[in-house]
Amino acid sequence: MHHPAWVSVHGGHSREFCAHAADTLDQMIGAYIDQGYAWVGITEHMPPVSDRFRYPDEVALGLTVEAMHQRFARYMALCRQYQARYADRITIFVGFETETYSGAIPFVKDLRKEFSPDYIVGSVHHVANMPIDTCPADYQAAAESLGGVEALYLHYFDEQLEMIDALAPAVVGHFDLVRIFDTDYGKRFRSPAIQARVRRNLERIRDLGLILDLNLAALSKGATEPYLTEPILLQARELGIPVVPGDDAHSIHAVGRHMDDGIARLMKLGFDTSWTRPA
Repeated sequence: MHHPAWVSVHGGHSREFCAHAADTLDQMIGAYIDQGYAWVGITEHMPPVSDRFRYPDEVALGLTVEAMHQRFARYMALCRQYQARYADRITIFVGFETETYSGAIPFVKDLRKEFSPDYIVGSVHHVANMPIDTCPADYQAAAESLGGVEALYLHYFDEQLEMIDALAPAVVGHFDLVRIFDTDYGKRFRSPAIQARVRRNLERIRDLGLILDLNLAALSKGATEPYLTEPILLQARELGIPVVPGDDAHSIHAVGRHMDDGIARLMKLGFDTSWTRPA
């Protein structure tokens, strides 16, 4: 019987480089090694373009944009060192995770030129420059400003497509994160307008040969299924899009959590579990 390897295409946030992570990068990599991962993509968050897009925890720590840019440079250098140091124990891909607010796309292109990452994860955490995954209040505020939750979904997938077209990231992260605080997301995804955008974006992902991550962090936050929700997973399988587990781990305790569950879900739906690599 085939036992799929443990991998993470979207993981490895660490406290030196992420204000809401718990453990060091070396500890994170050690946890991946201890858990027997075949390979892992370390995908730290990109630094913000301006003060406007700092997160509250970054503001509370007194982190300036310049300081976070310097921190990101240290991250890239250190991760390259660990990539070489641990090469005989685990394959490490050095990457970073994007944003989609104003100015982010040209800045990502500049970061790519400066640091030459192995790959990037294209993620959407803001819609119309408003954060949507920080707390229910922020989510509701974004929805209300756009005309309701359905409008939020429509804007989310439109901005996601813009990011995909502009950056062609090797991995599209937590594709349906927009449902994070929506208890009626099953009904929402049956909306013809939303479904049309989901299908459009999936077809573009297929055409560009990108990967979707099965983001397991949702399960650690009380969700009943990861990102992607099963109806979207079924469409991805139909379109032949590779789906690869991503733990989106922010602590050593999150490394490997729900991996068996995630792999079992993909196997049940008939996905290829030889895992397409992002680089």
